Amino acid sequence: MGIDHLALFVVAGLVLNLTPGPDVLYIVTNALRSGARAGIVAALGITAGCFVHILAAAVGVSALMAASATAFTLLKWAGAAYLVWVGLRMLLARAPAPDDQFAMNSVAGGAYGTSAKALKRIFFQGFWTNALNPKVALFFLAFVPQFIAPGVQHKALAFLLLGLLFNFNALSVNIGWAWAAVWMAGRLTSVRHAMQGLERAAGLMFIGFGLKLAFTDHPAN
Repeated sequence: MGIDHLALFVVAGLVLNLTPGPDVLYIVTNALRSGARAGIVAALGITAGCFVHILAAAVGVSALMAASATAFTLLKWAGAAYLVWVGLRMLLARAPAPDDQFAMNSVAGGAYGTSAKALKRIFFQGFWTNALNPKVALFFLAFVPQFIAPGVQHKALAFLLLGLLFNFNALSVNIGWAWAAVWMAGRLTSVRHAMQGLERAAGLMFIGFGLKLAFTDHPAN
């Protein structure tokens, strides 16, 4: 299939996805607030956003964006604005209502108050967080080609297969983050009282991620 060092690719991808970042923060925050189901839906949204960049890179759109300062800047500002908006939503969110069954709610996957509408919002918020981030596209352009054999005839197919494998492994890790957050919540009786502070801190961090992205230069500069 024109793929080199597949085992190394898998290990490197797992290590990268285990490293805490905005994706992990988004998953953990939703899992702690609304249970495992919300955390898993957040992970699915983030994974769906990554698929946009994998497909774009496979057909050359991401390469065009990497070469075009204008395209990069437009996507960068859209992504930065969205991250800041997500952060502001977290900062302004109401505190969770008191619930003596909080731990049960978490373990049950948020069955006590996470509506289909809320889950849809969590999914698409995670999706756009990644889909509008040009740094994700540049990551795939920089990382994946290192594992494609030189001279392979169907580079786009090899890129797509590696991207799918990376996303599958990432989804497994991200679901693990959601369950780990729920496990922690079930063992900390005071976690419900800390939720508002945690969400405020996460909101500030997302605003910080947005500002950092806004001041990121095009890689050609």
